[in-house]
Amino acid sequence: MAQVPQRFFDALAVRAWCGLSLRALGRAREEIDAINVYPVADGDTGTNLYLTVESAAAAVEAVFAAHEVDAGAGDAEDGPSLADAAGAMAHGALIGARGNSGTILAQLLRGMAQVLSARGDSPHTGGSGLRAALRHAAESARNAVARPVEGTVLTVASAAADAADGAGDDCAEVARAAYEGARAALAATPGQLPVLERAGVVDAGGHGLVTVLAALVETCTGRPPETGAVLHARVEHGDAPPADECAAAGADEDGPAFEVIYLLEAEDAAVARLRQRLDALGDSLVVVGGDGLWNVHVHVDDAGAAVEAGVEAGRPYRIRITHFGHGDVHTTGAERPPRERAQRAVVAVVPGEGLAELYAGAGATTLLARPGEPPVSGELVQAVRRAHAREVVLLPNDAELRHTAAAAAEQARTEGVRVALIPTRSAVQGIAALAVHEAERRFDEDVVAMTSAAGATRHAEVTVAERQSWTTAGICQAGDVLGLIDGDVAVIGPDVSRVAATVLDRMLSAGGELVTLVLGDGAPQDVADQLEARVREAYLAVDTVVYRGGRQGALLLVGVE
Repeated sequence: MAQVPQRFFDALAVRAWCGLSLRALGRAREEIDAINVYPVADGDTGTNLYLTVESAAAAVEAVFAAHEVDAGAGDAEDGPSLADAAGAMAHGALIGARGNSGTILAQLLRGMAQVLSARGDSPHTGGSGLRAALRHAAESARNAVARPVEGTVLTVASAAADAADGAGDDCAEVARAAYEGARAALAATPGQLPVLERAGVVDAGGHGLVTVLAALVETCTGRPPETGAVLHARVEHGDAPPADECAAAGADEDGPAFEVIYLLEAEDAAVARLRQRLDALGDSLVVVGGDGLWNVHVHVDDAGAAVEAGVEAGRPYRIRITHFGHGDVHTTGAERPPRERAQRAVVAVVPGEGLAELYAGAGATTLLARPGEPPVSGELVQAVRRAHAREVVLLPNDAELRHTAAAAAEQARTEGVRVALIPTRSAVQGIAALAVHEAERRFDEDVVAMTSAAGATRHAEVTVAERQSWTTAGICQAGDVLGLIDGDVAVIGPDVSRVAATVLDRMLSAGGELVTLVLGDGAPQDVADQLEARVREAYLAVDTVVYRGGRQGALLLVGVE
């Protein structure tokens, strides 16, 4: 179905732009990956840009879904405002930013959102507002990079803003001008960066931005740019060169050994000091964000020092460290033989660091889901790839992630991996499934056994209500302790221990042999002892096992098998 043109740039336009950008980057991902030679020829720029936009799009969809729920309850009449949608887009991109180019794209989107949100309660903006947003985006992205280099996505962004300045006050005119300006700048990038010229390619990050701007044109006009494909990857409009050819042309034997990325909660002054320290440690430094939340990206030889600097500045989390190993991005000699695939692996989404250690100790490949930051399908696909197995059992451990996990499984199957999705709705069901996993069994038999174990495990959680709302157990107030059994609120009370005991009694009233308790960081210290004692005294044939889940969102997870 053709895209409906947007006369003004409003919340619906933000939503459409994110969706169109995601689809366009999905189509261009492999081509962009193939020409990735700068700053490191690691062949993942297209994938990183896709994951960044996927996170932005998911955040925007969540805002629209929340307004639909409120409208159904009579709390809201209209959809989200332009400021709501733009802010969600920026926040989603920030927390999901991957790699050097993804981090810069996140800052570009944040820069646009700052201008669009500044319009207050206005439901939309015209060409002048879109033009100002593109200009601020280019400037803020350049300021976020410690040592800006011409011939990169920064150059392309500046050219887009320059071209938009000469357009009229219609959104479509501004979008088309920005796209054409960016496209021309992209074609010129090999003349600005010798590494691109040697490889015979345009800048990969710039190519990704042009793709996103082409989606902006389609959002504003209802049609993609008439030129069709944004630009062939090889200079002079040839075919994209093989990825290994680009890697050889862009390799740097003296480059840093690690890429370090993390989210950071910190004050502005501490981040200013962090920038100076990380700039002395390595290169490709990009720090984006604000209002207490930052995304930090740097290439260093001492990954520990980079993380330690974050600890001194504030609270780093979602830390990702990638080793630029031999035979990949910094070497041009003989490559190592590819690592042999395992026959079978388990990939699990887990809500806390403690559970991640537990699952990893049992042999699973884990993906950490922070409270309020559910993983997107691209991150699940990456986790399946990390597992490096012919057969994968996927445990989403959250009812809300079932469709996301199904999309990831489908993508992995197209890459030749046999994937079985077990619809676990809680991490305690995943623990039960993992306990009966046997890699030596036939795949179908293993999946059936794990599915049966998960299905036989009732799950509950104890958490705190964030606001007043209607529940299946009545009306709760903000701050009330809630006990949820199999996803539905069953108990409302003022005390964590009493609510937990009531939940446990109700679950064990139907029988059980094993109780699993997973304590979150916010749970009272003695709640596990009290519950264990209760089981010993009232349920003689039932065993109890306790784990520390860390920062998992819920105060307590309960499983009964």
